[in-house]
Amino acid sequence: MDKKLLGIDLGGTTVKFAILTEAGEIQQKWSIETNILDDGSHIVPDIITSINHHLTLYNMTPEQFIGIGMGTPGSVDIEAGTVIGAYNLNWTTLQQVKSEIEKGTKIKFSIDNDANVAALGERWKGAGDNEPDVVFMTLGTGVGGGIVMNGQLLHGIAGCAGEVGHVTVDPNGFECTCGKRGCLETVASATGIVRVARQLAEEYAGGSKLKARLDNGEDITSKDVFELAEGEGDDLALMVVDKVTFYLGLACGNIGNTLNPSTIIIGGGVSAAGEFLRSRVESYFKEFTFPQVRESTKIKLAELGNEAGVIGAASLAK
Repeated sequence: MDKKLLGIDLGGTTVKFAILTEAGEIQQKWSIETNILDDGSHIVPDIITSINHHLTLYNMTPEQFIGIGMGTPGSVDIEAGTVIGAYNLNWTTLQQVKSEIEKGTKIKFSIDNDANVAALGERWKGAGDNEPDVVFMTLGTGVGGGIVMNGQLLHGIAGCAGEVGHVTVDPNGFECTCGKRGCLETVASATGIVRVARQLAEEYAGGSKLKARLDNGEDITSKDVFELAEGEGDDLALMVVDKVTFYLGLACGNIGNTLNPSTIIIGGGVSAAGEFLRSRVESYFKEFTFPQVRESTKIKLAELGNEAGVIGAASLAK
């Protein structure tokens, strides 16, 4: 009988699960709410209960699974299978995730950081075309990433490889939550884009819907900025998009010149701006790379959306 993989994508609001074939095709999926009460102490027991319940439901046994893989926020010790510092889960103390889940489900378990896991998913079944050298960048509330080289995830000495959100793109720029200035995350995350819009609006004198809305104290989102730029040709919004894609192109250029992956994949909520975003990042990327890199490394949009996490997590079990 064909053995299965189980992928888990643990987030601050929901836990997503999927049962996949060894080739990475999703056969079943479901989700539960993430209960972060009582220092997140319910999260792992809820995961175990949900897995066991669904195996009964689908008439399956632990023996039918190669393993379980999970992506999680926080600092992960992949050998020990522990997590600490996942503040959106209220996990401030060390969590023995691997030992508890293996004990509770009787299935082999692997775990990694959520951005790394999404990178594995996009590389395997998405825009990475299963190439061995792929970099994934996710633009959401923050900016995260994962690097796959020679078919292996890079972790680095302290597990910080792939933290592309903290590449410096403007040494005199905004302060970042990490303590330094000018990180990519401060200008290219969903919140960073709004920050750039506010900064540029202060000096902007022409007519602009975006400026009018900011001056009126209205709440705007990165989505609003891109919609005004693309849909209405709003002058200020176009300036903001140009600045943001300049920074993204600069970061991608540095990544390209250092690693020369086949693909740099852009995902996360901000990437919903689509080709309008991608083509602009690509033109700056070309400006900041030397010819061999410019011609061989492609800038692509992520293809898997919300499923990158469960697919990548399942691949950890392989």
